[in-house]
Amino acid sequence: MSAENDFFRCSNIKAYYGDSYIVQDISFNVSEGEIVALLGRNGAGKTSTLRALARVDEPALTSGEVWLKGESLHDKKSFEAARMGVQLVPEDRRIIPGLTVEENLDLAQISGQPGWSYDKIFELFPRLKERRKQEGTTLSGGEQQMLAIGRALSREIKLLLLDEPYEGLAPVVRHDIERALMEVKSAGITTILVEQNAVAALKLADSAIILDTGEIAFKGTAQEVLDNEELRHEYLAI
Repeated sequence: MSAENDFFRCSNIKAYYGDSYIVQDISFNVSEGEIVALLGRNGAGKTSTLRALARVDEPALTSGEVWLKGESLHDKKSFEAARMGVQLVPEDRRIIPGLTVEENLDLAQISGQPGWSYDKIFELFPRLKERRKQEGTTLSGGEQQMLAIGRALSREIKLLLLDEPYEGLAPVVRHDIERALMEVKSAGITTILVEQNAVAALKLADSAIILDTGEIAFKGTAQEVLDNEELRHEYLAI
């Protein structure tokens, strides 16, 4: 995460819920095509950071700057950030009830530029192809996660923000998601990944950022965290 990199950077961002600030003066850069693991204990501010970067209404970004390929995000609404290529896959996946797999993918493209085609998404997630006419909310948890990622990819995308993609998934399904994320990386898409399963995230990531009470406690390579038992114990309890 070189300071000279200008693909994505955030500088001194602060974000609040009501009167309480959750994200405090966070600054980091991300290189194009990189996977960054954003880690920390529960309540460290990981999800709040993702939401602030995606420009959703809460938490409110009250100061600092966010830039994507030289264009400002800090003065944008969430729909504007999405049109610029920032796609957030939230922890709850938000599959739209009453719509099939295909219709969920179609709807994602209505308000933005199209991204990956059906064929490309179904090649990434063959299970979705088998269930393309099935209502999205009736899929298994792992299949819904695949659909949520596929929906993000179906729009023009430069930065993928993933919140807890492995939560509640069986190991075999988690492996499918990991494989898919490596395919996403090979396509040159930059990813910031929040994941409670820190070891799994670190094995996938290039770089790591550890948060502690809304502040950055560590920035470096994923391998540095894997190699540093004291750091993992202090901030990740592993």
